[in-house]
Amino acid sequence: MLNVKNINQYYGGSHILRDVSLEAKKGEVTVILGRNGVGKTTLLKSMMGLIAIKNGSIELNGKAIHNDTPFERARAGIGFVPQGREIFARLTVEENLRMGLAYKSASTPIPSELFDLFPVLKQMLQRRGGDLSGGQQQQLAIARALAPQPQVLILDEPTEGIQPSIIKDIGRVIRMLANRGNMAIVLVEQYYDFAEELADQYIVMERGAVIAQGKGHEMETKGVREMVAI
Repeated sequence: MLNVKNINQYYGGSHILRDVSLEAKKGEVTVILGRNGVGKTTLLKSMMGLIAIKNGSIELNGKAIHNDTPFERARAGIGFVPQGREIFARLTVEENLRMGLAYKSASTPIPSELFDLFPVLKQMLQRRGGDLSGGQQQQLAIARALAPQPQVLILDEPTEGIQPSIIKDIGRVIRMLANRGNMAIVLVEQYYDFAEELADQYIVMERGAVIAQGKGHEMETKGVREMVAI
């Protein structure tokens, strides 16, 4: 579904991503782990087109997209949930969800499935996004990314600052989406137990490079917890 091949990225004179490759497949959760500052968020932003890569390639369904703009990648089927959520605080929940449909016809309805995944949002449609709790805002950010029904969902630390009960709800939704088999999910996560529970595939980054990768069920035996411990 999504193939990242040998991409490199620089900030000034610093080499941030070093020949990074990964493959995210339909029906799987690909987890990216590593200590703070190793380039995980830069990798996701590069995949979404928010940062231009120096070289390498990014392909979606076999088509090169690394020269496409972020909105072109969104239209092609990539949904992105950034670190910190970045919802529109002054807009209502409904208006935030409609922002996820901005490139579609104005008559396009908000998919009712979003309210099955996150029931709390239906109760708060007319509430401003800034009035929601952190966990509710995260659910809104994920729902907004899901609104146009993407083929690939990219999430950057969705559990950050979230209460345990909502972390479980978010994990349930991610697993449910992957199990349907028509979406690839890429997840950057610091909370190791959450990542291990969801991972079908994993990669570990250090100093901008991939230092380990494998099947999710092998993470414990391969010592991944120790690799990413702060």
